[in-house]
Amino acid sequence: MSSRKKSAKPKINSRSLDAYLEPKKALTATDPAEDKLDDPDTPSIRPDPDILTPTSQQRSKRKRADEEPTTDSHRKNTHERNSRRSKGYAPPSTYDHLPPLTDTITPNLFCVFVGLNPGIQTATKGHPYAHPTNLYWYLLHTSGLTPDRRLAPAEYVILPEKYSLGNTNIVSRATKDGSQLSKAEMVDGAGVLDEKIRKWEPEVVCLVGKSIWEAVWKWKHGRGIKKGEFKYGFQDDGEKMGRKKKSGGLFGGKETEEGGSTSSGGRWDGAKVFVATSTSGLAATLSLKEKEEIWAELGRWVNKRREERKGVEREGKEVGGAEKVSVAVSSKE
Repeated sequence: MSSRKKSAKPKINSRSLDAYLEPKKALTATDPAEDKLDDPDTPSIRPDPDILTPTSQQRSKRKRADEEPTTDSHRKNTHERNSRRSKGYAPPSTYDHLPPLTDTITPNLFCVFVGLNPGIQTATKGHPYAHPTNLYWYLLHTSGLTPDRRLAPAEYVILPEKYSLGNTNIVSRATKDGSQLSKAEMVDGAGVLDEKIRKWEPEVVCLVGKSIWEAVWKWKHGRGIKKGEFKYGFQDDGEKMGRKKKSGGLFGGKETEEGGSTSSGGRWDGAKVFVATSTSGLAATLSLKEKEEIWAELGRWVNKRREERKGVEREGKEVGGAEKVSVAVSSKE
């Protein structure tokens, strides 16, 4: 039998042993901070979110984004899709179960108020500006348009007869909010609105909100309104709505500087446009005081016209009474 030589073990002195074991100790040593993790009196140490590595889901999204095509048609379709989503557009079928809101427009009105479109609560109850956070009925009262008291939304039906005021909308269908309407249907609604004004001939059209005036402006001028062209309150006479030619006054009455219909034929010059603030509870661009000041201007104008109309009615009664007395005296003679 052949004998095998045993391999000699390497001799390691104390210095080389320490050099050998030192890296091992460094790898297995614990951080003092880690020893304190189990100490209830020591605050927990959490990783900095700014230096976290991407999750697998994030990496997957980045990978898909890198792999998507970048053709012009793809960019256009992606932009259009994102635009629709950002606007929150809802097609008419979304709320077609809600009934339309009835207009309250009659002849000889001082002012017709034009809202954007009915909200869910307004369409459900059938009353304009029915949401409790809407300031419409509050501003009607504080501006003097309904001077005796603040009306409830359900009392909208008395506005034409008692106050010579009316209501309609630029878009008839209901949505949760205005962002669910398209710009195109708002512009189309401006043409429908102009037909209503031409038919009923109110003295003033009050657009309740800047976005409504922007839609009307684009319908009239074929472009968006510029920053320097916008203003609240009464607009220039060139912006009147509902202008038309006719053979005679539809409802009679003398034309004044404030508006009104003609009595001797020719054309009707149209209704003045007043741009008021939005009354929605979501509209917070202007303060309540600023909104009240803008609405107060319209209130002063309407109350002035009320006094003028009362004066005309008194004169008519006096003339009628004098004619009756004259007829009675002549019959006795």
